[in-house]
Amino acid sequence: MACFLVPTTEAIVTTVVEKVVKTRESKDAVTHNENSESVCPKVKLSEKIGWLNKMLWGGSALLAFEHIWHGEVIPVFPFLTAVQNGETADMLAEMGTAGVGMAVLVTLIWAGMVAASNVIEKRDDKSTKKEEA
Repeated sequence: MACFLVPTTEAIVTTVVEKVVKTRESKDAVTHNENSESVCPKVKLSEKIGWLNKMLWGGSALLAFEHIWHGEVIPVFPFLTAVQNGETADMLAEMGTAGVGMAVLVTLIWAGMVAASNVIEKRDDKSTKKEEA
């Protein structure tokens, strides 16, 4: 019915967060004037948040398309057939179960990707320090 609205809302929030983090990173880079010739460049936080955004926006778009395909989303107000048919409680229940579940699952997968990225970065830092010594 409307489960795609939950990950879409999360995608909107994380898009704003990504923009704020990217702005702060660019300000920090100017003020710190870091050495750009590091052997093992680290993935910026804004890029990692971008991964989550891409996953959320892509999944939300596919879910929205699927709901449009099955006639659950219509091009006239109120846009959702569940609201039009008086099934608002069922729609909210689906959003609370399926929508939240999908959003949490995508976020957990992203957290695993970030954790793996951090492990790889730390491993690369240790190996370059050994080579320098």
